[in-house]
Amino acid sequence: MEAKSGLPGLFIGTSGWSYKHWQGVFYPEGVTQDRYLEHYLTQFDCVELNASFYHLPLKTTVAGWIRRTPANFRFCTKLSRYITHQKYLVDVEEALKNYFTLFGRMKARLGPVLVQLPPGLAYDEELFSRFVEMLRLYPEFRYAVEVRHPSWLRDEFFQLLSKEDIAFVIADSGGQFPFSEMVTADFVYLRFHGRELLYASNYSEEELNQYAGKIVSWLKEGKEVWAFFNNDYAGFAPFNAMQLREMVCAKV
Repeated sequence: MEAKSGLPGLFIGTSGWSYKHWQGVFYPEGVTQDRYLEHYLTQFDCVELNASFYHLPLKTTVAGWIRRTPANFRFCTKLSRYITHQKYLVDVEEALKNYFTLFGRMKARLGPVLVQLPPGLAYDEELFSRFVEMLRLYPEFRYAVEVRHPSWLRDEFFQLLSKEDIAFVIADSGGQFPFSEMVTADFVYLRFHGRELLYASNYSEEELNQYAGKIVSWLKEGKEVWAFFNNDYAGFAPFNAMQLREMVCAKV
């Protein structure tokens, strides 16, 4: 599948699109909120779906996303916080079944599923291994795991991810979240949260250019690259995403 950039395997977008404060910045005046997605589509071919983290959407909502987007558009859904932040991955068989039954309706449109672990969850090999066993019941989905506790940055964890072809999320946050550029799958998943202020810092050309070079190297290795900007304040995210995409294309 050819991405918006024209580079196969490169997918760059933002973490969500329903931001009213993008009005007049990214969304032109006159574009109403119910048409934000349609405008987003003019610039991007993928999005990280934050809404699924907070609650499971209605079947009609999922059907609407499919209907309103072209066949080559991709959604990276975020696993429910009920599973990760409330149940802490314990006794979540039924919740996983509900989640994947719903999003199985759009599996042809899905990129990797983002699993964001809570900051209060320290490394627990047995717990995570059991969770991975549950994920194996849904082999048609791919997974990327973002950690928020530094104890996860260890060889045993990276080895388990590599064995299961699960990506470790490279989370750029100026050191505010655990960071490693370990690649553990046949795709790379990056999240840009902002350097100085979480969700509220604009990335410099120098910072983006450094990542552009890394992305080109990963693409040349035959890996897909998924990159999402979560610095939504002041509309930084969509513009940084477009900047990064342009830089990558210029280097290939």
